[in-house]
Amino acid sequence: MIRTLLAAGLAAGLALCATGCAGIPPLPPQATSPDAAASVPRAGVAGSGERTDVESEYVADETSDPAVLAQLEYVLAYWSDYNDEEWGVLEGNDCVNFASQALVVRGWEQDDEWFHGGDPYASSPTWRSSTAMHDWLSTRPDLATPLDDSARADVQLGDLVQFDWDDSGDRDHTGIVTRIERSDDGEVKISFAGHTRDSDYRDVDVAITEEHPGASVYYWRLAG
Repeated sequence: MIRTLLAAGLAAGLALCATGCAGIPPLPPQATSPDAAASVPRAGVAGSGERTDVESEYVADETSDPAVLAQLEYVLAYWSDYNDEEWGVLEGNDCVNFASQALVVRGWEQDDEWFHGGDPYASSPTWRSSTAMHDWLSTRPDLATPLDDSARADVQLGDLVQFDWDDSGDRDHTGIVTRIERSDDGEVKISFAGHTRDSDYRDVDVAITEEHPGASVYYWRLAG
């Protein structure tokens, strides 16, 4: 059954790529052109009420990795139009179920520690829980390397992002990095996709300063 699910996930990703994989994920809906997204006023420290008049030029990362492209095509196809016939839905808490689907499309193989059980409720905790996924990946340096927000310059497209909304030490939400923009003065802006609060290009900084003030963000740099 696991081989069947893996084949189905990979086939879905390849089919999506056949319809138009690009070297970079589509621009966020509010950006009308690459130039419109590249020149962005640089704000002061979030929450300080200050804003500078200096503008930084931002350049969006690209990838040519077929596995990452398949993963991102899947995520951007199903972030709001759930692929529930194949994977099911965890009502009110589907973020890790969705992230796990994307990892299968990326090429990850299910095993006894991380698997879809034919129904998300019958799946391993690592497949459906942010904290359980964190604890599992912490034991798998062959799969992922943990990064905190001070290392966001090392984050790449397709990596996982996890949030601790109440700074309690657990993980409350998981997403997939869909866009990275780097300024000419070293600033990095990261956007992510996810389920539960359905999003395709949700801004990490907005999530931890405006939506959940005081929240912490972490990343998993994926090995493959």
